[in-house]
Amino acid sequence: MAELVIDVQNVSTTLGGRSIHRDLSLSVARGEVIALIGGSGTGKSVLMREIIGLLKPQAGRIELFGQSVWDSTSEQMNTLRRRFGVLFQDGALFSSLTVEDNVATPLFEHTDLPHATCRQLARLKLALAGLPPDTAGKRPSELSGGMRKRVALARALALDPELLFLDEPTSGLDPISARAFDKLIRLLADSLGLTVFLVTHDLDTLFSIIDRVIVLSDGQVLGSGTLAELKHIDDPWLRDYFAARASEGETVHGN
Repeated sequence: MAELVIDVQNVSTTLGGRSIHRDLSLSVARGEVIALIGGSGTGKSVLMREIIGLLKPQAGRIELFGQSVWDSTSEQMNTLRRRFGVLFQDGALFSSLTVEDNVATPLFEHTDLPHATCRQLARLKLALAGLPPDTAGKRPSELSGGMRKRVALARALALDPELLFLDEPTSGLDPISARAFDKLIRLLADSLGLTVFLVTHDLDTLFSIIDRVIVLSDGQVLGSGTLAELKHIDDPWLRDYFAARASEGETVHGN
């Protein structure tokens, strides 16, 4: 059996008196590229924040690499955080720092390497994310939306993580930039052996790079599988979701 990198068991979450997750369970094996989808308000981003230790659920257990996220000490969590990278929906770049220093920040904080070495490694990560060398000295405000996403990705890769979390990575991008970003993610996953957990609404992302899709509905996992398998689930939201693609003359297929 493949090693579980993410294991979520019986998680329940209530925010502002509203139930978000009810006894929710899911798992992700090493090397999978997984997409988490669901209607607005189903708690996709909330779940991601719970998995990475930013938001504590009311009940349940979450493990990364076999280690409990919410039963760990601060020191254990700091060690765990070095094993995963996160790209937040808005990129969350520091506007006052250069691109190079944005990417080098995790290295400054989590390693004892000299700052010059950290910056050199940051430039390597920027190249890995497909950015030209002259990007390093610019500020985020000087870049296009697609380039900022790539900078955020480079920062997520700074510590050579085994696991990558991406929250709506193609949101706000034009179609050409979005597809280029998808291809980059798949290339990095395959070449670096990454496990990827991706929250998205983008149908094109699902059809192009995803191994398995997990669907959230009514606080729980409605289904999990390839696109071909999910097509057979009798659910109104899921039917409408895939109808958007079918209306463009596409057929649902698995990877």
